[in-house]
Amino acid sequence: MITQTNTPGFQHLDVVYFIGIGGIGMSALARYFHAQGKTVMGYDKTATALTTELQLEGMEIHFDDRVPEIPQVVKLTPREKVLVVLTPAIPKDSAELAWFQREGYTIMKRAQVLGLISESSDTIAVAGTHGKTTTSSLIAHIMKHSGHGCNAFLGGISTNYQTNLLLDPTSHKVVVEADEFDRSFLTLSPALSVITSMDADHLDIYGTHDYMRASYQLFAERTRSGGTLLHRAGLPLRFAAPTPYAVCTYSITEPAAFTGSQIRVENGQYHFDLIAQQEDGSAVRLLENAVLGLAGRHNVENAVAACAICHLLGIDMEKIKEALATYTGVRRRFEYAFRSADRVLIDDYAHHPEELRAAISSARELFPDWPVTGVFQPHLFTRTRDFADAFARSLELLDRVILLPVYPARELPLPGIDSQMLLDKINIPSKKLVEKGELLAELAEVPQGVLMMLGAGDIDTLVQPVKNLYLR
Repeated sequence: MITQTNTPGFQHLDVVYFIGIGGIGMSALARYFHAQGKTVMGYDKTATALTTELQLEGMEIHFDDRVPEIPQVVKLTPREKVLVVLTPAIPKDSAELAWFQREGYTIMKRAQVLGLISESSDTIAVAGTHGKTTTSSLIAHIMKHSGHGCNAFLGGISTNYQTNLLLDPTSHKVVVEADEFDRSFLTLSPALSVITSMDADHLDIYGTHDYMRASYQLFAERTRSGGTLLHRAGLPLRFAAPTPYAVCTYSITEPAAFTGSQIRVENGQYHFDLIAQQEDGSAVRLLENAVLGLAGRHNVENAVAACAICHLLGIDMEKIKEALATYTGVRRRFEYAFRSADRVLIDDYAHHPEELRAAISSARELFPDWPVTGVFQPHLFTRTRDFADAFARSLELLDRVILLPVYPARELPLPGIDSQMLLDKINIPSKKLVEKGELLAELAEVPQGVLMMLGAGDIDTLVQPVKNLYLR
């Protein structure tokens, strides 16, 4: 347990109450405060495996948005000793939120809390439409495995550590996933910043791709004076020279300050070299024949970014190479749920057209002779509306598509926007829309090959039943 915190504004707290405690980012903060000895409680809409884990760790959680459900210890603790942490996904008409507002409690968004933590730490922040979870968790793993040490707030469950929070009370370094939703990443003050991608997403928040890009530009410019911004080569970022921080690039496809080369698959694993360009134009091979167990060339590029950051931190390259070989990934990022001689079941969080394209292409590269079936649960009506054509083109990379109904999350239905609309746009012969309750019967007819469970909703709850179907 951490007995104290150096983060200003939190030392006096006795109780931290989370509205939306089950979110991946919120749960990491809940674990952070719980580790400091605070009383941590909260509400979430539905019970999940993650909320069950938090309850087993000693946090009290309920699932009805009703003021009487708020524990008495919260109400009896002096208001100045209570912090209410809010996820932006909570609707504005939440009964509990309204009560805390009326009663005058201190309420902070999750991003504001992370912002305070980043201000008092040497923060490494990783942003991007996709790639940020793998890149940030890989940076944290390299730092921890090499003995460099760090604290980390991750946007997924690290399979190496089975948690989304790493704590090291001896370290002043913090690795955070910088979330672009609700422009949350603009609360951070990183010493090292990474931008992996800037594809359009969250247009319900940003309105236009240009406005989203402008927000990424603002995030880049929040890099501290004397720090470093690392971004994937080719992103539309512009800087007036000289900047108060260093700017460098990485890539596996075009010239950059750090490049991955000699990329190849051997025995189901990716191998690559890491090359660094020097100021005099010469090239230095920092890593040779590095091994990464994750699938996909996009993950090789994520690994290049992570290695570059760790090199800038002064970590020995041999230790970086050793850590790469032991990294097992993030839960639901191309995670193998089942493998046999004739079947593979892959669980993946992909919920954006480019993420789908990357995941499906990875499966095709690793299993070139097998048919690939994908079960996709669209996430959000607005995202389905904004990227319907792009979703269709990505899903056409599959041999067979099975669509589930749209997972609404925080949204109400939109007229004419549903999975049938998306299905009609997909131009392959084998495609079907099924209800969740019909899925197992449908999959019983699928021949051997690769089956991918794709989406960011509750499709993950179907993975174990499908695995059980394969085990029969």
